[in-house]
Amino acid sequence: MGNPVATFDTTEGTFKVEIFLDKMPVTAQNFIDLANDGFYNGLHFHRVIANFMIQFGCPHSKDPESPMAGTGGPPHGTIQDEFLEDAKFSNEPGTLSMANTGRPNSGGSQFFINTVHNAYLDWFDTRTPSKHPVFAKVIEGMDVVNAIGSTDTGHRDNPIVPIRMNSITIGE
Repeated sequence: MGNPVATFDTTEGTFKVEIFLDKMPVTAQNFIDLANDGFYNGLHFHRVIANFMIQFGCPHSKDPESPMAGTGGPPHGTIQDEFLEDAKFSNEPGTLSMANTGRPNSGGSQFFINTVHNAYLDWFDTRTPSKHPVFAKVIEGMDVVNAIGSTDTGHRDNPIVPIRMNSITIGE
């Protein structure tokens, strides 16, 4: 049996992601639980930076104009960081990483999808204090991710034309 696959249905199109449940059990299961609970449905991408990443998962982003977008987390609180020796996945294009506040164990519902190789964000890279564990990777529809990543944004890096997550469904 392989890892679960999440299907992301957005206003820009659909893409699929393999969730590394076998290597990143805490982070992956947190994402799966939130997706299965419908937590992500109706949220908007709240931070898009060209040639870097697209960020998603803040409950305040239900309103794409909310000044609080990017500051919230899941109803159950944060999760423990997973810095596992056998899960040294680099922040390559198409990988999903847990966002955090910069403090230990501060990840929750927000994550980002790398649109370029951001190796300096790897938890095992000592060049910077940033530590963002990768827990999934796009396996289909990277063109949709790249389209979102090149959308026009405003002064807070939020898309001028809101990009909504209709649903995330978990399958195999």
